[in-house]
Amino acid sequence: MNFEELFRLALRAIRAHKLRSFLTLLGIIIGVTTIVGVVGIITGLNTYVQEKVIILAPDMFIVTRFGIIRSREEFIQAVKRPQFTWEEYQRLSSGVLNHAQLTATRSFKTLPVSYGTHRLADTFVVGCTASFPAVLNMDTGGNGRFFTDAEDQSANAVAIIGADIKEELFPNLDPIGRTVLVRGLPFRVIGTMPKEGKGLGINKDQMVIIPFQIYRKTFFAPNDPLDYFIKARGGVEGLSASIDETRAFLRALRHTSWRDPDPFGFLTQDQLQELWRQISTATFVLLTLIASVSLGVGGIVIMNIMLVSVAERTQEIGVRMALGARKRDINRQFLLEASLLSMAGGIIGVLLGGTAALLVKALTGFPAQITVGIVLMGVTLSTVVGLLAGLLPARRAANLPVIDALRAE
Repeated sequence: MNFEELFRLALRAIRAHKLRSFLTLLGIIIGVTTIVGVVGIITGLNTYVQEKVIILAPDMFIVTRFGIIRSREEFIQAVKRPQFTWEEYQRLSSGVLNHAQLTATRSFKTLPVSYGTHRLADTFVVGCTASFPAVLNMDTGGNGRFFTDAEDQSANAVAIIGADIKEELFPNLDPIGRTVLVRGLPFRVIGTMPKEGKGLGINKDQMVIIPFQIYRKTFFAPNDPLDYFIKARGGVEGLSASIDETRAFLRALRHTSWRDPDPFGFLTQDQLQELWRQISTATFVLLTLIASVSLGVGGIVIMNIMLVSVAERTQEIGVRMALGARKRDINRQFLLEASLLSMAGGIIGVLLGGTAALLVKALTGFPAQITVGIVLMGVTLSTVVGLLAGLLPARRAANLPVIDALRAE
């Protein structure tokens, strides 16, 4: 028998038992829908994190009090570390680091910001040095400008506001030159940031940036976070040397014994991406295993229903074998039936899973991405499950004795 004839027979058998075929599809549909939805959301989230959240340039690093914390013990040790200080940053940025091209520092807290009758209760206010955008390769291409180093050193009360702040405080006005109140203190708006979204867990569109010196004099407290941002000289190739030099300088500045670990941590683009890969991979494996249970159940359902089908069609199998059908023809027919059923379930599951992922994106803004690879994965996986599930029923049908099959009622 050729493939075309086998295909027609398989379709005829599937159409003859529509309810049974639908029940056979159900487990595969649920499993593939879950897997495609999960993979689509995680793929979109990976892309989003790489493009929007991990905003560090490959040639810069951050020195923080905590660094990357992976356990409760590491957190307890990090809490005991001394806070960074402005005086320490002055030493760090005084030209002692030969492998550093640029340095910057930043602190932040949430404060009320208002203009006229418009008030935002919890706004992310950042105090940073004038070199901060250059170190992070920030896009400052909105209206107006960023503050200069002279404005920072003289503690000028100027501010750059995010896109959402502009829309909420100045819905139909040009904010440049106008004065906003940050916790009751006046700041003249000299620039706006382009709409960007979140980065490093911060919504940059809801941010107000002011010079570090005015921030330090008006809002900074001893326990507030203070981080150092350093751009390595020589690009990515100079990153390792710059980190080692900074580590040695800070250890010496803090009189850290050679036996003791660093009283600070480092953050680089590679470290953040590796951490995210570990988190997303573990999440993906766990959710896929959970979803695979449903797919496995679907495979078992296919196998059992195909076994029932073999029992019901025993006489038909005997007649076909008596008329010249070979064992491999019978085997192929039942394998093809199982594959077609599971493939159809996979296609429906891909459509439902893709729709669910895109609905989540549309309704919540949570990133999701359905690629050709995800579609092919869903259909291929379901087809393979169908083939494996059809092996036993197909073999049992092909091995039926012709005489016994013809006598079956």
